[in-house]
Amino acid sequence: MKLRLLRCLRPQPSKQAAIGQKESELQAVHDHHLLKDMSKSPFRDTPVKILLLGTAESGKTTIIKQMRILHINGFTDNERREKIPEIYQNIHDSILQLVGQMGVLGIDFGSCTSERSADYILSLPGLAPEWPMNEEYCDHVMALWNDVGIRACYNRSNEFPLLDSAKYFLDNFERISNVDYIPSTEDILHSRKITTGISQISFRVSIPKSMGGGEQEFRMYDVGGQRDQRNKWIQVFEGIQAVLFLISCSEFDQNLREDPTQNRLQEALKLFRAVWQNRFLASAGLIVFLNKYDIMERKIRAGKHIVDYFPEYEDFCKRPQQDNCFDESDWTKLFIKQKLVDITQEPFKRHSRNQVDMGTSERECYYHFTVATDTGCIRDVFCDVQKMILSENVAGTSLL
Repeated sequence: MKLRLLRCLRPQPSKQAAIGQKESELQAVHDHHLLKDMSKSPFRDTPVKILLLGTAESGKTTIIKQMRILHINGFTDNERREKIPEIYQNIHDSILQLVGQMGVLGIDFGSCTSERSADYILSLPGLAPEWPMNEEYCDHVMALWNDVGIRACYNRSNEFPLLDSAKYFLDNFERISNVDYIPSTEDILHSRKITTGISQISFRVSIPKSMGGGEQEFRMYDVGGQRDQRNKWIQVFEGIQAVLFLISCSEFDQNLREDPTQNRLQEALKLFRAVWQNRFLASAGLIVFLNKYDIMERKIRAGKHIVDYFPEYEDFCKRPQQDNCFDESDWTKLFIKQKLVDITQEPFKRHSRNQVDMGTSERECYYHFTVATDTGCIRDVFCDVQKMILSENVAGTSLL
């Protein structure tokens, strides 16, 4: 595999909002130092640098958390307690969104008690109650989550923005609302906070004796996936040795938060094409994590079908029987992967007369189906990724 340095396209920078100006300036300083660090010379005895790319809510930040669990002894009790407000906010946003969508979808509550609980929730501000949660709030949330109307609304959550972790947190609400609550590792993996700017994690990995032994430092960088955060991608990431592109398999029936007219999976495919076709990445290789296939499988079992959003799936399934394709979930996974493979086989677009035609250059892309919240899954998959990167490192080749 021949990989090269990542350089992104350069759209015009967006104006900073008046609100949060100080925080934005601090983030800019932080990002500047990270970019300066990333520009140092690559390889031997230098950190292996990995960049995470993908749309919002594809699971990039969860991968960062998994690296901490696998390679930095996880989270201390104090760090776990610091996650409580974030988890509370996830719960509050979820129940508020569900209640707010009941009328929009024309769904009735199952009881007058639930209607009163809904009025109570709607009367609250957007911010979650502070720790510890008061008993009245907890009673209303539990009453609503047990309401048949709210459950019917949840079953149609592909029609409006709702956190993937909504069911997980609401199912565990009684435990989470306990006054002695300390977030578990699984709670932290399911928690969601919008990524802004650039964040990083550093960890060390043992090098097999067959590759010379010792340890190799890895640095993984995460950037926001929302459309208004992708301007961070335009900066030159000198010294990046690998790009992990995450795409959510479960989003085939959902639309973007920032653009309700755009299908999320279509957006992810479009973004992947932009990264693959980037003229500064003409000879670069990519590793793709097809993430959240567990949620995709649950949706299919619940009666959702990708053919309703991608009509070409019907013709795809008429192909000769594929190995290991036993049901609709297997065919759906293969269909999404094939969409990516097709993109990598498209001819490169030439942006100028003087640009060299890279359409015949050898390029490689590696695919892994993942569940980012499953530590065992990520351990196995990332072990393969590490070996691939370390093999190239030892061979003395340039990885990106």
